[in-house]
Amino acid sequence: MSDHETLRSDGDAAQKSTEPPEQSMLLAISNEMVRVYKDQFGRGPTKTRTSWAGPDVLTVVLEDTLTRAERNLVRLGEHERLRDLRMLFQYAEVAEFCAPVERITGRKVRAFISGIDTQADGLATELFVLHPEGYDGPSRAERPKT
Repeated sequence: MSDHETLRSDGDAAQKSTEPPEQSMLLAISNEMVRVYKDQFGRGPTKTRTSWAGPDVLTVVLEDTLTRAERNLVRLGEHERLRDLRMLFQYAEVAEFCAPVERITGRKVRAFISGIDTQADGLATELFVLHPEGYDGPSRAERPKT
């Protein structure tokens, strides 16, 4: 397990105590995304990995995210309906996803992009594009829902 991965099987984070500050921040974001998923869908992913993709982009990869009801939709071949439902819930709660990232990084989220591959056992990604340090305008979480 790399330093910025979180394995979940019983709801408790597997953490290392000697992480560098950067790895600790990535682990904290992973843990927060697991919490958000649990709050949103009733269960969290079994594996979460957060990493930087450049100076302003954070990617979170979450594995095994499907609930029992969602697995039934997959069995019925209702992939499009499942993706639509997931996106509806994700974007209805943008602030819930962005707030922990902003709190942990100290930077405001410029854009939030969420995706799921229903045919890859519910592998999901959350992508956060951050404003530069010192930005004082509104965050993505503060924009009205459309």
